[in-house]
Amino acid sequence: MSLIVHKYGGTSMGSVERIKNVAKRVAKWHNAGHQVVVVPSAMSGETNRLLGLAKEISDLPDGRELDMLASTGEQASSALLALALQAEGIKARSFTGWQVPVKTDSAFTKARIKSIDDKRVKAELDSGRVVIVTGFQGIDPDGHITTLGRGGSDTSAVAIAAAIGADECLIYTDVDGVYTTDPRVVPEARRLSVISFEEMLEMASLGSKVLQIRSVEFAGKYKVPLRVLSSLTDPAIALQEEKNSGTLITFEEDSKMESAVISGIAFSRDEAKLTLLGVPDKPGVAYAILGPVAKANIDVDMIIQNQSVDGTTDFSFTVNRNEFKRATELLTDTILPAVGAREVLTDDKVCKVSIVGIGMRSHAGVASQMFSTLAKEGVNIQMISTSEIKTSVLIEDKYMELAVRALHKAFGLDQDAAQA
Repeated sequence: MSLIVHKYGGTSMGSVERIKNVAKRVAKWHNAGHQVVVVPSAMSGETNRLLGLAKEISDLPDGRELDMLASTGEQASSALLALALQAEGIKARSFTGWQVPVKTDSAFTKARIKSIDDKRVKAELDSGRVVIVTGFQGIDPDGHITTLGRGGSDTSAVAIAAAIGADECLIYTDVDGVYTTDPRVVPEARRLSVISFEEMLEMASLGSKVLQIRSVEFAGKYKVPLRVLSSLTDPAIALQEEKNSGTLITFEEDSKMESAVISGIAFSRDEAKLTLLGVPDKPGVAYAILGPVAKANIDVDMIIQNQSVDGTTDFSFTVNRNEFKRATELLTDTILPAVGAREVLTDDKVCKVSIVGIGMRSHAGVASQMFSTLAKEGVNIQMISTSEIKTSVLIEDKYMELAVRALHKAFGLDQDAAQA
């Protein structure tokens, strides 16, 4: 008997019929002798609908009340799934995050999990029930309901899997695994049967929407085995076939994995670039710029500081496009006069394209090939960021699809791994 966590996304829970199919799939695992905890998202579109209602009432809705509102989506889908399982003859019980409890900090709308009490969940499992826990939410030290931000159900599932010592966490979604890139941009994209944890972490952080980055971070920290697979297949599919489907995210690397120089291409349309011109080049200036940005809870991604000329330098960084307005106002009204810079330049028509692969450690010239490929397509690079297993570039967003397609072909990702 194994202890398994299932996570189902909004599309998987998108209608009563799909919830019934999820119940059939969970029942199959339960009837095979496994203990199962299910973490469902809200029904597809429900969170957006609820937040849209809040926006109709207030341009700047209070974060605490937004969390109270948004958390009801998962509560509804969890109860419906429990009812569907009971209709299948399976004992099931649903719990909200605060009933478990899933304890978080007090950063409303993007809280972080601090701890999870496993006693209640394990007691219900030991009594023979399937346990359903609302994803995306928890409770802060003052007893307020909190939510974990977009994609937070993935994080909830992996965190719960870690807390209860699950043998595996299965992330069911509307795609059948992790692909070399988004098939909607590159139809020749291939599904990967295996990807390393490091590569998945980079892919998630660089814009791949298959898994939320915090869920991958949790998996890495607590060594939770992950598999991404489709919930849209026939729920009656043989259990062993289902176990071996999708993409396994592994912590073990082998020579075969390293033989593929690049495993995938990630991209993010949600980028914006801000530049301070004429910044006095002196110790502490980077902190003087980014310190206030961090205090405003704005995440910074790529950073470039140019060489000093006549005692001044230019300082550029990128933020998520959703934070562009706030970051621009902070830079213009507060940071520019504080550091004595000359001017602020902004651009929200940019995107980030990244190549990822653990094979980059042992292969020279990978970045050079990337730059050469983009140059041949007439794509100008504005910023570059690298790590041991990835290279990212910031380019005009109108060239994003062209760049992704060209790089996918240049690195042979459209070929089967056995042929490449």
